[in-house]
Amino acid sequence: MNKKAIPALLILAGWMIITSGCAGVHGNSKTHGEQERIKLYWFIPDGMRAEPDLFNIYRWAEEGRLPNIRKMMEQGSYGFAMPVFPSHTPVNFATLLTGQTPKKHLVADGPMHVEGRPLSRVAVGGFSSAARKTEPIWVTLEKSGRTVSLLSLPGSTPPELEQGSTIRGRWGGWGADFHAVIFEEAANNSRRPVHGREAKLFTQGPALTEYVFSRPVDARWVDAPRSYSPPREAELSHYGATVYAYLYDSTDDGKVNLDRILFSSGRKNGIADIGAGAWSGWNAIDLSWKFGNEERNIPTRFRIKVIKLRDDGFFRVRFLYDNLNEYVTLPPSLASSLRTAVGPMVDFVDNFPPQLIAYPEDKAAFLEEMHLSFDWHTAAVSHLVKDVRPDVLIHDIYSPNQMLTSRWWMGALDPASSTYDAVGDAERAALWNEVSGMYRRLDSMLGVLLDNADDRTVVVLSSDHGACALNRAVRLNNLFAQKGWLAFTLNKETGDPVIDWEKTKVIYLKMDNIYVSPSGLAGNWHRASGEAYEKLRGEVITALRELADPDTGIRPVESVVKWEDVETALDLPRERVGDLTIVNKVGYGWNEEMTEGKEVFSAPLVSGYKQAIDPREKCLWTPFMIVGPGVKKNHRIETVIGVQDQYPTILHLLGVRPGTDIDGRVVKEVLRE
Repeated sequence: MNKKAIPALLILAGWMIITSGCAGVHGNSKTHGEQERIKLYWFIPDGMRAEPDLFNIYRWAEEGRLPNIRKMMEQGSYGFAMPVFPSHTPVNFATLLTGQTPKKHLVADGPMHVEGRPLSRVAVGGFSSAARKTEPIWVTLEKSGRTVSLLSLPGSTPPELEQGSTIRGRWGGWGADFHAVIFEEAANNSRRPVHGREAKLFTQGPALTEYVFSRPVDARWVDAPRSYSPPREAELSHYGATVYAYLYDSTDDGKVNLDRILFSSGRKNGIADIGAGAWSGWNAIDLSWKFGNEERNIPTRFRIKVIKLRDDGFFRVRFLYDNLNEYVTLPPSLASSLRTAVGPMVDFVDNFPPQLIAYPEDKAAFLEEMHLSFDWHTAAVSHLVKDVRPDVLIHDIYSPNQMLTSRWWMGALDPASSTYDAVGDAERAALWNEVSGMYRRLDSMLGVLLDNADDRTVVVLSSDHGACALNRAVRLNNLFAQKGWLAFTLNKETGDPVIDWEKTKVIYLKMDNIYVSPSGLAGNWHRASGEAYEKLRGEVITALRELADPDTGIRPVESVVKWEDVETALDLPRERVGDLTIVNKVGYGWNEEMTEGKEVFSAPLVSGYKQAIDPREKCLWTPFMIVGPGVKKNHRIETVIGVQDQYPTILHLLGVRPGTDIDGRVVKEVLRE
């Protein structure tokens, strides 16, 4: 029919339905202006595994262990979601928040390399908002007139919101971001050279573990406690601040027993006096951060944990810094008001690479720090929804990922683990109780959102990826060194590799890329071509496909994809991948580090992993739950959806058009008719 023949009233009615996008969905007759005020609370805990077999959270909820997830099951729709390759946080968050696969939003990894830049340094950080080339949901919703708050969200910094609030994104290269650090006695310690680059944030950033030497006590200590054995001291310096540690023996038992540490800012006026296993309270400290060429002094707070202290004075101490300051929130004043309302910020436990995996005592430190992070996030979410009251709150907590990929749990809980049978039933039950406790904390945080949501609020629970059991680390660069394709030496003191880029023709770089050039990889990298290139690349492919674990016979390489084929095979952008992209079998994980012995296979300390695994593996699946106006109640989604499907589904319910050319689809079966 000719549009001109349609009655004006029908044109108006059709226009209202199209522009509101949700009158039919919500089953009501509210006006377009009222529909725009539908709110969104979206909780995206990082690394929350959920699948129908081992981590079946819906069965746990039906058994009464997760009451708020059960409430969402009854009041909304729920099912499982599959991540995109390479199952890494920045990639999947970008997909969740744009509805696009990586070949469109261009976040292909955490550390990315591009032509024209040296491979020795990361060219583009995937956690930065600048890495993503399309508009995220928070910009789209702010344009729709909604107030938006983002809490600890990867990809949200540098901030893109103009009117809303951004609270510490993660690793976005923005603000003064003080990571926790461990100080460990270096004397007679062989861990430093073995630890190598993995003692640094993402192997290239600031130190996550500092190795320091203690010495006999300096006479300048004022009013030091009496020690019944010769005391020792150490300087603990990080972020431009030095704290002195006075190790002493408080026991008059005739034995050398250095059992306590007095911490002081200047060998007087003690900060804390604690023994092994104890935490201090929060204490003031001034830290330094460099903004370009300018060094700034930043007042903040920190807590101290004595993880391990032996009689002979060997110590392992953790400094946990308040993550809030005016340089990691927008507006800047938000840091002060949030600290007043909630307290010093503990964002997440441990870091990457993980540090709390070396000694048995690290496990208790991990659990305590994890629960501190849950305490803070739960209180912060409550403050935001009750007092700040944004129309949109999108929130992430990283601690679930940290637990499921740490050393202490997955190897004993997942039957796919090679160490599963090494644990007895009683120990496994205790470990399950600890992991279940983490899921209960997630459930409680979800309850805060549900309790503060009204009948005009869409509440969503989802995640970026799960976690699988890790049995063996595969050091591909050692393989390439054996083949004569990679040349390196090791710093004897630190264990850091020194790569001879001119002599190196093949190298693996995180998380799934192999770079190949027959003329060497020195200088600014440009993709090679020609007969010699294809010959060498073919040899590398053959070596990868023939690689087998000598203990099991398993070949860890699931598939090898040439850069020309990544868009169709893996939905990755050609311009941000290596010459080859590799997919690993479950149980195996690529490791970038090199060793003197050039061994390829080794037993890792961590027992969980997720990178570069085929997303169809169930251990990588996550929850998708949605409740609110227009959502079908008590409905189980029949198929496993893609993480890219959540963005268009949420926007459809909010009556907002996508701000990008999306790959995802609206999950129509969750819509109320």
